[in-house]
Amino acid sequence: MQIQGRALVLLTALGTLAGVPAAGAQVRTPVLPVPAMGTTVVATGDATVRHAPDRAFVTLAVESRAPRPADAQQANAAVMTRVQQKLEALGLPKSAIETTAYDLQQEADYENGKRIPKDFLATNAIQVTVDDLGRVGTVIDTAVGAGATNVRGVRFDLKDRSGVEREALRQAVADAKLNAEALASGAGMTLDRIVRIDSTGAVSTPRPVNTALLRAAPEAAPTPIAPGDLEIHAHVTLTAVLKQD
Repeated sequence: MQIQGRALVLLTALGTLAGVPAAGAQVRTPVLPVPAMGTTVVATGDATVRHAPDRAFVTLAVESRAPRPADAQQANAAVMTRVQQKLEALGLPKSAIETTAYDLQQEADYENGKRIPKDFLATNAIQVTVDDLGRVGTVIDTAVGAGATNVRGVRFDLKDRSGVEREALRQAVADAKLNAEALASGAGMTLDRIVRIDSTGAVSTPRPVNTALLRAAPEAAPTPIAPGDLEIHAHVTLTAVLKQD
């Protein structure tokens, strides 16, 4: 029997039993019959769980230019040290501040195919983990006020991401089971047992916040940040054996 719709139907084939060998013939191992599984139905399920983020990652960078590479490097180190000290003064632990990139290179212009060297550029980028989302704007303003020249973005996430992903998977399986039951009911059958569940895992819709270069004055209002909810999506495929009502 085949059931169409949101399902693919798998029909199992019966195995064959090897015949008894004639006298003097080479003896072969008999092939045992494969039990028939019956009519199966394959249904898909989807679920989306929305959850407010409780963690943010702020990416900041300091750029410094100088005619000599050592001068660019030293100037950059001085500013980045000041930025990190100001962030730690907010109560952020040192483990919340992580270097993500460092680069030192000479910039250049090109005229008539000729390279014209310019100053050296030193860039140091850090990622700051903020668990109090109400302080994300303060972290940005503090870093910029201390000398950060780039705010490269803010990314929101969940501390217990795995727990939310598991919930999305549970809901997706329940949705797939309901779809399988509907398909079976339309054919005058019911689910006997579930024999397989496949999942592509749970994925989230990122909520990045692009921020422009900020140089806030001390009297300026804090940078407003509104994270919104995160969406965790799960998709599963369920295979079940059917039986007659």
